[in-house]
Amino acid sequence: MVNVSLFTTCLVQGLYPQVTGATVEVLTRAGCRVTIPKSQTCCGQVAFNAGLLEETRRLAIKTLDDLEGNDPIVVPSGSCADMLTHHLPHLFDDSPELLRRALAVSKRVTELSSFLVDHLGMTDLGARFDATVAFHNSCHGMRNLGLGPQAATLLENVDSLRLVKLSRPEECCGFGGLFAVELPEVSAAIMASKLADVEASGAQYVVGGDASCLLHLAGGLHRRQSAVEVKHLAEILASR
Repeated sequence: MVNVSLFTTCLVQGLYPQVTGATVEVLTRAGCRVTIPKSQTCCGQVAFNAGLLEETRRLAIKTLDDLEGNDPIVVPSGSCADMLTHHLPHLFDDSPELLRRALAVSKRVTELSSFLVDHLGMTDLGARFDATVAFHNSCHGMRNLGLGPQAATLLENVDSLRLVKLSRPEECCGFGGLFAVELPEVSAAIMASKLADVEASGAQYVVGGDASCLLHLAGGLHRRQSAVEVKHLAEILASR
């Protein structure tokens, strides 16, 4: 039995609580004992992207308190995992003790699909999902954490699931955090290209590992009156 600490992310907590339940189910099925720090809030990525470094530091110190320990920290989000892994320590370059604590936390962080495949060696969770699915590679996870192959391997082992490839699998969804707010026209144009690719693939569902991307794509699909639905990877892996 592997003990893990689950950092659920604020977007999942607020908008997709079912993803937390699915993630716990998947990790339990993989032989893990899951603990969810109840006081956790945000990784600080939004404030960090906005250049609000003092606000980010305050959030980060709370996160260090919340995630103190020795167990692996699993995150169902590539962007939040990237924030905790690569950016958290640099917030404390001028504070040796906080830097030590931040490095200790960052070394324990792993995104969900990578934890299952790369750390546990799990590729088949016994899931079943009878549908045609396309997978969206989120930018932070793909470019900064090397994610993508792990999710594809997991989906290929879901019974009855038909995984189709997008013609432009590395194309951004257009969300980009604050980018979508500051440059909405550009964001919408990028999203339209991505959604056209998803619809052309014949997929019934577009699946991803980042709730932020899925939120953005779901809004675009709704406005297009598309029949395509979105699902988080954990939801697919937890299905029977």
